[in-house]
Amino acid sequence: MKRLWVRNWRIRMTRALIALLIVLFFISGSIWDQRYPAVAMALFVVGCIMATLGVIGRLWCALYIGGYKTQNLITVGPYSISRNPLYFFSFIGSVGAGLTSETLTIGVILAIGFLLIYPKVILDEEARLRQVHGPLFDEYARRTPRFFPRWSLLVEPEEYVTRPAIFRRHALSAMWFIWIIVILEVIENLREMDLLKPLFNLY
Repeated sequence: MKRLWVRNWRIRMTRALIALLIVLFFISGSIWDQRYPAVAMALFVVGCIMATLGVIGRLWCALYIGGYKTQNLITVGPYSISRNPLYFFSFIGSVGAGLTSETLTIGVILAIGFLLIYPKVILDEEARLRQVHGPLFDEYARRTPRFFPRWSLLVEPEEYVTRPAIFRRHALSAMWFIWIIVILEVIENLREMDLLKPLFNLY
């Protein structure tokens, strides 16, 4: 019951944060874009790179996690370098998507939102895995970082069985980083046509 509550809380908070940011995209502009176009372009490019890494990383995780998240203890692929690579790449992609707004403010808001929501989720999921797998998980936790990857630990099998339907669902959820960039580009075009004006500007 507690695990279900945490999951539902995480989904609701994430959706609320995304909705808030979309509204913010529509009503705010970038000071950098007006005063220092080179800085705005740099933020956009860095954001695109981070968002792309987030998508690729989530797809990599989805390939391995495909339906085995709790039943089996996954310790290969991205899960050999971090116990929570899905959340790590989500963090990278989220901040990147925020930076494509050409503001630091929205990237920082997303980073803070992530830090407020996901540590609790991560601890709850690890408690569940420890309950299911016992000493096996303890050994895995001892050698594998909780969040930031240690690439020297990477282990990948030559073959791995996945479930296409579950992989497809995870792949679609990874695309929201790209959708945010598309929304921002639409907003930018509306502003260039003088159909939409920002109420205030952000750094």
